Amino acid sequence: MSLVHAVTAVLPAAAADTQVGSPLLNIAVFAGFVIVTLTIVIRVAGGQKTAAQYYTGGASFSGRQNGLAIAGDYLSAASFLGIAGAIALQGYDGFMYSIGFLVAWLVALLLTAELMRNTGRFTLADVLSYRLQQRPVRIAAATSSLAVSFFYLLAQMAGAGGLVALLLGLNSLWAQYVVIAVVGAVMIGYVLIGGMKGTTWVQMIKAVLLISATAIITVWVLGKYGFNLSALLQGAVDNSPEAGPALLDPGLKYGLSELSKIDFISLSMALVLGTAGLPHVLIRFYTVPTSVQARKSVEWAIWLIGGFYLLTLVVGYGAAALVGPDAINAAPGKANSAAPLLAFELGGSVLLGVVSGIAFATILAVVAGLTIASSATFAHDLYNYVFRKGQATPEEEVRVARWAAVAIGVVAIVGGILAYGQNIAFLVALAFAVAASANLPTILYSLFWGRFNTRGALWSIYGGLASSLLLITFSPVVSGSETSMITNQAVDFAIFPLANPGIVSIPLAFFLGWLGTVTSSEHNEQKWAEVEVRSLTGHGVAEAVDH
Repeated sequence: MSLVHAVTAVLPAAAADTQVGSPLLNIAVFAGFVIVTLTIVIRVAGGQKTAAQYYTGGASFSGRQNGLAIAGDYLSAASFLGIAGAIALQGYDGFMYSIGFLVAWLVALLLTAELMRNTGRFTLADVLSYRLQQRPVRIAAATSSLAVSFFYLLAQMAGAGGLVALLLGLNSLWAQYVVIAVVGAVMIGYVLIGGMKGTTWVQMIKAVLLISATAIITVWVLGKYGFNLSALLQGAVDNSPEAGPALLDPGLKYGLSELSKIDFISLSMALVLGTAGLPHVLIRFYTVPTSVQARKSVEWAIWLIGGFYLLTLVVGYGAAALVGPDAINAAPGKANSAAPLLAFELGGSVLLGVVSGIAFATILAVVAGLTIASSATFAHDLYNYVFRKGQATPEEEVRVARWAAVAIGVVAIVGGILAYGQNIAFLVALAFAVAASANLPTILYSLFWGRFNTRGALWSIYGGLASSLLLITFSPVVSGSETSMITNQAVDFAIFPLANPGIVSIPLAFFLGWLGTVTSSEHNEQKWAEVEVRSLTGHGVAEAVDH
């Protein structure tokens, strides 16, 4: 099948009998991944009786294993498909997403990884609430964590449905809804059966598959150009007549106006600062036995994620050179179709089947990590410490976490179906913006500022959460443009001109944290001294959280 036929097959109005590659092969690869990983999950997850085993896998993973799992958790479908497509269509500006995602890990490495591991036990609220008033701070931290996880989860679930049209050739809307439900059901199975230990193994396997497949495509693409990167880049320029040489220069997307440059700064702030506030990233620091291993986790993650993003540079420009922007934009997934179409161009149905299976595996691994983090937040922070006032037994807490995982899975399935067909890019941007606005300022203040108190924490969390939600609602990603979530351009309430609120909401959250603190007389010097000791040594964490 030629590439022209492949592109024709994925158009929304395409006939049902024309497909990209072999849908049966694509499904077989995906089913094989699910069967193998579920078998591994069942074998490694034995027990999961205590809260520590369920939430953190008993802190039994090494820094190298956890770093691999972090890479598997972090490299979502947006990283695999979205960035490759962005590079194919926007060149240098598309690669800036990779830079933002990677630099974010330096923030985690230098500011949060070891200290979070030393001062908390299971969740973000464990760190924030120790020297502040437990109930209001846990409610606030849980609210922001669940909000971030919900938007991130929605984007992944809706993305699962979107991939179906391209990878499995299912033109029926109901068939795509069924796939969203299947992804949700498998995700719930991973979490219920395996807890954090099983989820971690799924993420490690997925990371190996994703990086390996991307490396194979990279070598294949370079081989077509005699392993000459300059020849590849020239091929991309030659096959992109509209962009031309600008494909290799900064400014193709974010240099069109002063406003677009400010928007890029805002997006960069959200990406760089948001990662260290993502709940499903933070909980991974508790799956290793020591703070040293937590640092090693981030070091391994940086090398793996950085290497992967270098590979996407070749994949993206390879898609521009061998597939072309016209064919990519003609596919229903547009930029997200670049990597699959490149795989089909290189290796036909077999390579496309591998890529499609890995794309679904990517979604499964990420949503499983989000679900375990969300269920831990609900059971540990809300149920135990808010509803039961710290009196729930570990067994009771785990039982509630399991039920919470089921409920979160159902909500994710319904939400993914409702969000299907909408502009899901804003959901990911919102997740990072909320994490950078509501979570990170409070984390840094709590770890480094002895004067910080409960009012500062509440103002920072709720202020960052509310401002990011409000600004996104009144931004062009929701209404007023061709790419908005609301497609009717007659509906326009976009009074905030930027697509990402980070440049406003992040400094505002830091300011509110400071203002709330200095206007309150609350201060416990002894608790702050204990936090300093714990942050450096990890001494007494379990006892403090249990207390």
